Amino acid sequence: MSGAGGAVSRTKDWTRRTAERVRGHLGPGRVVRRRPCWGGIAVAVLCYCLSLTPSLLPRAWWLQGLAAGVSAAVGYGVGALLETLARLLLRWAGVRIRPRVRRTLWTALGGLGAAAVVTVTVWSVRWEDQVRRAVTLPPHIVWWQWALVPFVAAFVATLLLLAARTVRLGTRLAAHAFDALVPRPAAYATGVVLAAFVIVGVVQGFLLNAALDAIESTASLADQGTAEGVHQPGPRTLSGSPESAAHWDTLGAQGRNFVGTATTRADIAAFTGRPAEDPVRVYVGLRSADTLGERAALAVRELERTGGFSRRILAVMGTTGTGWINDQGSKPLEYMWGGDTAMVAMQYSYLPSWVSALTEDEAAGTGRALFDAVYAKWRTLPAGSRPRLLVYGESLGSFSVESALNGSLPTLVAETGGALFVGPTYDNPLWKSVTAQRRPGSPEWRPVVDDGAHVRFAQVPADYGIPAAPWGEPRAVYLQNGSDPVVWWSPALAFHRPDWLDRPRARDVSPAMQWYPLLTFWQVACDLAGADSVPDGFGHRYGTLPTSACALPCAGSAARWPRRWRRGPRRW
Repeated sequence: MSGAGGAVSRTKDWTRRTAERVRGHLGPGRVVRRRPCWGGIAVAVLCYCLSLTPSLLPRAWWLQGLAAGVSAAVGYGVGALLETLARLLLRWAGVRIRPRVRRTLWTALGGLGAAAVVTVTVWSVRWEDQVRRAVTLPPHIVWWQWALVPFVAAFVATLLLLAARTVRLGTRLAAHAFDALVPRPAAYATGVVLAAFVIVGVVQGFLLNAALDAIESTASLADQGTAEGVHQPGPRTLSGSPESAAHWDTLGAQGRNFVGTATTRADIAAFTGRPAEDPVRVYVGLRSADTLGERAALAVRELERTGGFSRRILAVMGTTGTGWINDQGSKPLEYMWGGDTAMVAMQYSYLPSWVSALTEDEAAGTGRALFDAVYAKWRTLPAGSRPRLLVYGESLGSFSVESALNGSLPTLVAETGGALFVGPTYDNPLWKSVTAQRRPGSPEWRPVVDDGAHVRFAQVPADYGIPAAPWGEPRAVYLQNGSDPVVWWSPALAFHRPDWLDRPRARDVSPAMQWYPLLTFWQVACDLAGADSVPDGFGHRYGTLPTSACALPCAGSAARWPRRWRRGPRRW
């Protein structure tokens, strides 16, 4: 037989043998038709019950059902693995479980499991009330909605279990297909690798990319819009004005909001009772220049054009993912200093922060490029006539600014005149560094660092005075709520108990909240979805607290404040 004919014959034989193996593998009781295992169900019920225990923030019934379903599915996987290991050990020891014992175990699991699900679901209403009271929400839950939680959880867990078994089936089919070519261990290894390759390709290349593309398209359209009532500014002190090199239509939606709603000298004078200036607001959008370096250079040119370097206060502002800057972090400075201020910010994304956080390099690179460019020009000015250089950032914006300072407290002290960071993320380099250096005994949610010489943490204004030691200059203020999942969520939660759950706890953290491996990580991740759905002063909502905090970095220059502000900032 020719070589080609022999190859064809061998291929046919391999195909026939593979088909026979696959048909045999799909027989009854193999993979998909296998009944749920006792260990998997037991741990799934346990994880369901634990998922209903208190977390940082109250959750809607549907979100609780989703969280419980995912927790139960993970628990099933862990339980199935433990049962497999237990069977191997019993088989090795020569122990065999009798059918009567198996039936007894299943009966006990059915009764106790059902009782546990009902009892904990009912009891979780009380826990949910505690969490709602902690964030000053009325302790009221619609019973019929909460009664749907176990059904939603069962539906979600079943879908995930079917998906996992489908993957398992595909892996075994692939392994049996290669069994005729390579040894069985190598065949199974090949099947696992092939299944992993397909899953990653589908999830990342299809599902994730499609979702990100849809989000990006929506965000891009929103970034090109302009809020109602916002119009191109006329004063030369603002980017986007007719004289500006950062054109109005390139600033992005949040950039146009920032400059289009700028405080006017008339507003400031009416509030302070003194003559005022038009504040400088510089903003450079993603479309304002082609490269990061060009955008940073444009920001400096805009500061020069508007006279920003001749103002008393110059603040480098970090933006969130969409380019947003909180009015509570910008307007107080302008009112306190009679408009003798300049603020500069640069957009690095138009995506929501929870998406932008996946690409933190953009936030870090933009913050570093902007601060370095501004600082380099600022250093060339005569020491006696330089403005006071401040930095500000909220949420992902604080990460951007901290990255610009290399996450170093000595750099912040040496190169800035003060800082305000609101709702920092777990990955903020400076926040992690100073929190790790806190005084023994001080809680993680309100750490004391170096006797408060330069850095202090607060959730309410009274916290500014902790500790009672003198507060030198420059001053850095961190605002962080005890119930803010943006601050406390981190991958480390999966396997390490966090210090912020130690006693004493922050006033807005339920005393009933406990840490469980994997589950607490998932619970706090779900809290992120409702971080902005609570009253001011809780979660990721800081209300007017940044208004009072804005005064602190400039406390050493109180003689320059308007008289009304020397008694403390107030809401306008």
